[in-house]
Amino acid sequence: MTADPAPAIQVQGLIKAFGHQVALRGVDLSVDNGEFLTLFGPNGAGKTTLIRVVASLARPTSGTVQVQGEDLSKVATSVRAHIGLISHNPLLYGDLTPDENLGFFARMYDLPDPGSRIDTVLEQVGLTARRRDPVRTFSRGMVQRLAIARAILHDPVIMLLDEPYTGLDLQAADMLRSVLQELAASNRTVILTTHNLEQGLEMCDRAAILNRGKLAWQGPRAGLDLVAMKEIYRDATRRPPDVKRGT
Repeated sequence: MTADPAPAIQVQGLIKAFGHQVALRGVDLSVDNGEFLTLFGPNGAGKTTLIRVVASLARPTSGTVQVQGEDLSKVATSVRAHIGLISHNPLLYGDLTPDENLGFFARMYDLPDPGSRIDTVLEQVGLTARRRDPVRTFSRGMVQRLAIARAILHDPVIMLLDEPYTGLDLQAADMLRSVLQELAASNRTVILTTHNLEQGLEMCDRAAILNRGKLAWQGPRAGLDLVAMKEIYRDATRRPPDVKRGT
């Protein structure tokens, strides 16, 4: 008998403290390969901290994180090659052009045909015409577009998106939605954090709510409409975080 494959992401007993401030309070979360999970929660719930820990940008105070069956504390460097991250920090160099920024990351990931791949992602995010302009001259929305191009450049199997719609104009938001639809259809594992219930429900397979550093609710997207999700969200963020419900 063949053993079931390990989840793409497995978080167990995750605690993250910053001095006396505890951001995550024993989070248990499993995300299957190819699953799209949307993580909702109010400001200060711990969503960004959780994304940073899974992306190996922050170390947990205690608990474990496994990515594709590997303990993140032991294989963080190699795991990063399989993760694409979009966060509040675009991780770009303002004095460099999009071509130069993406060329740098292409060398980091040792891409076999970087020029062709850079052409593809710049076209995908609508920045081909600005590819030789310094990033410091870009609007917030354009910077976020380039951050998306950076995140998908190496064709990662896991995407972590922390409030990716922040600062985007309508055109850029539509472009991001198109990218997310492609990700959802390509059997990648995706974790998306957002405050926007409608955007977050649009493509996910499962939704979860983080409240005060603990997982307050999780359940499948199937059969869940926006009205029901609003009620669940109000209930989950109103209750003490030690009370968890879900299906």
